[in-house]
Amino acid sequence: MKQDLHNYRLNVTRRRFLTGAGLSLGTIGLGSLLAPGLLKGSGAEEQSLPLGIPHFAPKAKRVIYLFQNGAPSQLESFDYKPMLNQMEGQDLPASIRMGQRLTGMTANQQKFPLVGSRFPFHQHGQSGAWISDLFPNIASIADDICIVKTVHTEAINHDPALTFFQTGAQQGNRPSMGAWLSYGLGSENKNLPSYCVLLSKGKGNGQGVYSKLWSNGFLESSHQGVVFSSGEDPVLYLNNPEGQDKISRRSMLDQIGSLNELAYQHFGDPEIANKIQQYEMAYRMQTAVPELTDMSREPDHIIRMYGSDALVPGTFAANCLLARKLSESGVRFVQLYHQGWDMHGNLVNEMPMQAKDVDRASAGLIMDLKQRGLLDETLVIWGGEFGRTNYNQGTFSKDNYGRDHHPRCFSIWMAGGGIKPGTVYGETDEFGYNIVKDPVSVHDLHATLLHLLGLDHEKLTFKHLGRRYRLTDIAGNVIDGLMA
Repeated sequence: MKQDLHNYRLNVTRRRFLTGAGLSLGTIGLGSLLAPGLLKGSGAEEQSLPLGIPHFAPKAKRVIYLFQNGAPSQLESFDYKPMLNQMEGQDLPASIRMGQRLTGMTANQQKFPLVGSRFPFHQHGQSGAWISDLFPNIASIADDICIVKTVHTEAINHDPALTFFQTGAQQGNRPSMGAWLSYGLGSENKNLPSYCVLLSKGKGNGQGVYSKLWSNGFLESSHQGVVFSSGEDPVLYLNNPEGQDKISRRSMLDQIGSLNELAYQHFGDPEIANKIQQYEMAYRMQTAVPELTDMSREPDHIIRMYGSDALVPGTFAANCLLARKLSESGVRFVQLYHQGWDMHGNLVNEMPMQAKDVDRASAGLIMDLKQRGLLDETLVIWGGEFGRTNYNQGTFSKDNYGRDHHPRCFSIWMAGGGIKPGTVYGETDEFGYNIVKDPVSVHDLHATLLHLLGLDHEKLTFKHLGRRYRLTDIAGNVIDGLMA
């Protein structure tokens, strides 16, 4: 044995050592190219795998979330309840309401008169899904989507409900969904942020959206959502100021980077390193963003798919088309907010306008992704922060009506990215008030979303103020019935 060890040592020449070391460095280099986050130390102690690598094989690579801000009525869209038309004007039975929490707008009502939809429903697709005639284009893709009728939430008012949906908590200062995905998976395109936000407003009564909804919270600031506007500068302050060209901008960034590097070495503040990274990202985006936001290169048949509004910056249709372009370019999470769904009154007139705003472009996005071979790897979600009551808010009128907030059950739909197409998941009672089969909480939805992207929601954590936080807090179950 000693002789063998002696002979081995004699064979380890300088040339052999350097050859082996060179091969090892090549392996490390290849690994860093295939998985940029492989060698990162930051955050690796929080997960079973380093950041940038899924916990298991993903079914989706990216997400487009078409958030309908203000809470569209499920009873005029995807949850058909003919019983409400039959019993219209009668009081909601106490055995159905069961003393459940009400908003301040209806808590003092003595009666809760049921009101049915004024808009007909028909069955579509192989699943026979009931879809309102207000959404003919979405009805045409019934075999590509999964309608979930049993989503429920803890919040009963807009701001906490919206914040809960985006961050998994009703209070602010928590990372949003997009920030968690950026933190967990990183970006697919070094020239674009991993998380982009697009805003639009319909003709109905709107609820506000705020920067806390796309905040990085306690995560590094590089994970915050980047807002695209409808003005001449899609991303504010991205273009060079007047009198400054690309060469001088590069020189300025190099000088600022040197100063920031000195500050980082002195103080060790990770936010300084993030700031250097963000400056460089902005510089690279100067080339990438103008091309992405130029819709003139899109062929006529694509514009027809989304509708003529796709050429009007800031509209829902234009944002859907931009979302496809961003997603196609490797943006991990694209969040759309479309305001105008808050219909406490005048629902008969406002609902058709809002539906017309989003119907064609929503379906167009699915068809466009599908024809490009991107739908299988892109998860699309459509829905609001809660639903609407089956009773009229205020005094009953046959001519018009409105619906209050209803967190107990409401509908969303999902498509692509590993979702089971052409299905309807869950059932509500004949009054559309309570869930009778297969409930889906907001935490369940988040857990399922992360699972489809290859992330275990219990392992994607971040230690803050002595506690390990996650998007799903201390709850959430992956809903297998939603997945193909």
